[in-house]
Amino acid sequence: MANRDLHLTRNIGIMAHIDAGKTTTSERILFYTGKTHKIGEVHDGAATMDWMAQEQERGITITSAATTCNWTYKGKTYKINLIDTPGHVDFTAEVERSLRVLDGAIATYSAADGVQPQSETVWRQADKYNVPRIGYVNKMDRSGADFFETVQQMKDILGAHPVPVQIPIGAEENFKGVVDLIKMKAILWHDETMGAEYEVDDIPADLVDEAQEWHDKMVEAAADFDDDIMEKYLDGQEIPEDQLIAALRKGTCAMEITPMTLGSSYKNKGVQPLLDYTCAFLPSPEDTAAIRGTNPETGEEEDRKPLESEPTAALAFKIATDPFMGRLVFFRVYSGKVTAGSYVYNPRSGKRERISRLFQMNSNKEIPMESIDAGDIGAGVGFKDIRTGDTLCDEDHPIVLESMTFPDTVISVAVEPKSQADVAKMDTGLAKLAEEDPTFKVHTDEQSGQTIISGMGELHLDIIIDRLKREFKVECTQGKPQVNYKEAIMGTAQSRETYKKQTGGRGKFACIDVTIGPKDEDYKEGDLQFINNVKGGNIPKEFIPSVQKGFQDCLSNGVLGGYPMTGLKVTLNDGSFHPVDSDQLSFELVAHQAFKTLCPKAQPVLMEPIMKVEVVTPEESMGDVIGDLNKRRGLVQGMDEARSGARIVKAMVPLAEMFGYVTALRTITSGRATSSMEYDHHAPVSSNLAKEILTEVGGHPELIK
Repeated sequence: MANRDLHLTRNIGIMAHIDAGKTTTSERILFYTGKTHKIGEVHDGAATMDWMAQEQERGITITSAATTCNWTYKGKTYKINLIDTPGHVDFTAEVERSLRVLDGAIATYSAADGVQPQSETVWRQADKYNVPRIGYVNKMDRSGADFFETVQQMKDILGAHPVPVQIPIGAEENFKGVVDLIKMKAILWHDETMGAEYEVDDIPADLVDEAQEWHDKMVEAAADFDDDIMEKYLDGQEIPEDQLIAALRKGTCAMEITPMTLGSSYKNKGVQPLLDYTCAFLPSPEDTAAIRGTNPETGEEEDRKPLESEPTAALAFKIATDPFMGRLVFFRVYSGKVTAGSYVYNPRSGKRERISRLFQMNSNKEIPMESIDAGDIGAGVGFKDIRTGDTLCDEDHPIVLESMTFPDTVISVAVEPKSQADVAKMDTGLAKLAEEDPTFKVHTDEQSGQTIISGMGELHLDIIIDRLKREFKVECTQGKPQVNYKEAIMGTAQSRETYKKQTGGRGKFACIDVTIGPKDEDYKEGDLQFINNVKGGNIPKEFIPSVQKGFQDCLSNGVLGGYPMTGLKVTLNDGSFHPVDSDQLSFELVAHQAFKTLCPKAQPVLMEPIMKVEVVTPEESMGDVIGDLNKRRGLVQGMDEARSGARIVKAMVPLAEMFGYVTALRTITSGRATSSMEYDHHAPVSSNLAKEILTEVGGHPELIK
């Protein structure tokens, strides 16, 4: 693909709350762009993009599938790299890493439900990565569908600036088509042709005034980005269609406005104009700013423009294990190009990697390619050592692109294979799954020798165990879920510690005077804030990092129950050394000693993960839902009115109380309520409860005051 065509490329994703119709919309896009000849349905378990067995059974998207298709708009053929992201909060990482490499997104909403909790989360993620988006209000054929209400909610809840470029003709079972406000024509779909065919007609008489009103609002929004439009509008002149589109595109790429479209993907209405507007409004790789990165040798910031002539820079955003090809790495090329059979350099491992083969992806089918060029997304095999978020670059011009940050895991489960013969198979399977998914961790408990897996929620771990069974043929038994506690200190303590050991030869000696306390609120660079106040040469400079390393090592094993320690500030006040007996190890060991002495004196507390829970419930069950959340030590933070008279209850609830909540909620509300939860923060556990927990795990409850 030559560079002159780069402005005809769109790297886009579809993002939304669970069940807003992301995968159904993706399937329609594949059908209308000629990628598939039969439409796959999510509810039949036959969707192309949901290719994992678990996705087909549960009707949800778990991994982001990538595919490439072409669409002709205004006589030009556009290449669309489409990523279908999951909506379920347990798979937030999949959404994060997809948004990191996209240039634009289609924010999809259900017309019957409006802006839902997870729509908010993905909207904020897109803000974080500066991804321009257009809106698509789906499910216009559903009862309770209301396009204008959804547009209003986007203003109120998301603080967005939606600009409708279409309005509906009819709604619910009478939804027939849309009025295109740019062309000022009606688009009507034929039910008998499954929506593949449509006709462009005059606007129905009863909608002319409303269409004119929304057309004027759209022109006013466009005028903010083109003064000429404002002059023509005030003079009552016709504004050329191309000029309107160019102004709206400018506003979209600047993330100032969100053009709004609508349809019913399931009924095949609205998808073709959505593809047109994706080409018209969303940015190409040329429209996005040059990607910035750091030169690992000089530490200086550098940028790379989306040109083939620039040195190569690509970001690996996803790793999938393919049973036939081994490790398949998805990457976005920002500059230069990656050629099959060539070498790329990975600054994290400091190694050169040979890419044996390259592919363009169509869900889980691969199309071989000679090269993947600047601005494009592809996949490669042949990597030996690679992780999600690694940069691939030119060895002579190294660069490290900003990687992605992923939240800590909050829930753990012990797993063991049913037969001894499966031990190695299980270890291999878990290692491969951990490599694919940065929010999934595996470790071995030192005391019990059990294998512990940790993830973002119960559903996340269920899917992992299910994949072990199917993909790696390992049957596992699992323990009951455990919460990932942390430890912290609330007070300060100071002491002078000396470590000395005299053996036959050289002895060991180190002495430090340290104060520990909670880290400053504005300190964001990790869990250990280390301040060196040693004056003169009381401790030689080369031993200071050893003291810091000693404390850093201790953070993984707190004094209460061996949980990780968070938010510690260590101030090194003074100390002394011996010219012969002092060495780096002595200062590391004296730091361990100081940690064990001081933490029990500094009011240690146990911290538990607190989840942000949102429950959408019918009005009549609201009292029971709130009563139940209170019983679970929840703190109700607000009640809003949802569409269709339901209520949204927002609360902060400890994760420890939320196991099996979905089933309990079903019982209380006769199956009429839905809930979603995501990790928010860790907070101290009350002393009585902390003592109970520590007694149960064989910790030190006596240290809790």
